[in-house]
Amino acid sequence: MTTPAGLAPGDFWVASGHHLCDRDDQGRILGTPDLWRAFCARPELVPPEEACPAERALHAALLLEPMRVVPAAELAGLADPDARENFGVFLGFRDRVAAQPSLEAAWLDLFRNGVQGVPPIFLQMLTHLVTRAALEGVDDPFVLRAAELFFRPQRAAIHHGALLLADEEFLEARGGDGGFGPLGQLLVEAGSPPREVELDVLSEETAPLYRGRSDAHDFALDIAENRPGQHGLARALEHFIGHVIGEQVKIRPVPVIEDHNWTWHVGLDAEATSIANDLWQGKKVKQARLARILWLGVLEFSETSRVLPRVAGRPVYLALAMDAAQKLRMKPQNLVTGLPLRARETGA
Repeated sequence: MTTPAGLAPGDFWVASGHHLCDRDDQGRILGTPDLWRAFCARPELVPPEEACPAERALHAALLLEPMRVVPAAELAGLADPDARENFGVFLGFRDRVAAQPSLEAAWLDLFRNGVQGVPPIFLQMLTHLVTRAALEGVDDPFVLRAAELFFRPQRAAIHHGALLLADEEFLEARGGDGGFGPLGQLLVEAGSPPREVELDVLSEETAPLYRGRSDAHDFALDIAENRPGQHGLARALEHFIGHVIGEQVKIRPVPVIEDHNWTWHVGLDAEATSIANDLWQGKKVKQARLARILWLGVLEFSETSRVLPRVAGRPVYLALAMDAAQKLRMKPQNLVTGLPLRARETGA
């Protein structure tokens, strides 16, 4: 039996569309016709003024019946080749997702079996949804803000001893319209003149405001050592791994990795993966590159029987880094293939 997720007072990430989903008895989210209507409303699928009648008819039919089967001949009848491609890609994505028992299962299937041909915006929207489901019932604003990293690119900066992460899209929008403020020197692009962007840093004082502003993505997060944001990221990862991947874990942030014989690590983005791989292989890594690592964590599994034998009883290190342009693009999908887990006999 399923129940509508609905909207509640103090809700967060309404823009994810989670209120358009149902939930099963395990709290996993299920796509509904309304959710697929929201996908159909993407600009890539809305017919432009010059669209042919067949394209307009197809879009209208999908809004009316989002799960309808679209014959190849109907798709081929669209005059615009870009429209044919866009609708074809959307329908392929829709069918892959709908074939799975939940959106979480669909997310796992996509990253286990290949996302070729799936637009990044669709993957971002799906990650947004499953992350929102993983954090259902979480009250800590620092955990919620940290979880934005899973689906929102960030820019990093050191500011008065803080290690700040700010939403890239928000910075670009505010930097472009001349919104200046007291935060100071969050660079829009590396090498560009510094521009001050008005941005609040999430703190104990501003935390009560987070939920009401969560869809604006206008809070910076401080993940410096022993700050709430550093621990918030650990808790966010625990919730995500538990809900989406199905493994109960404990994660603690650490300032450095002092284990020179570490057995396993997972880079949470491309840069961290590259740096950690080089260190693990004994290659010399320049200090300037090492300084790009922004967050380190130690992960331990609650159910050790699920861990590969050679890693059992050993810590698993997690790393997050910015690139040379001070950008951070986290890839939570790295956890799917990167964690040292035995294959489940009956799937995730």
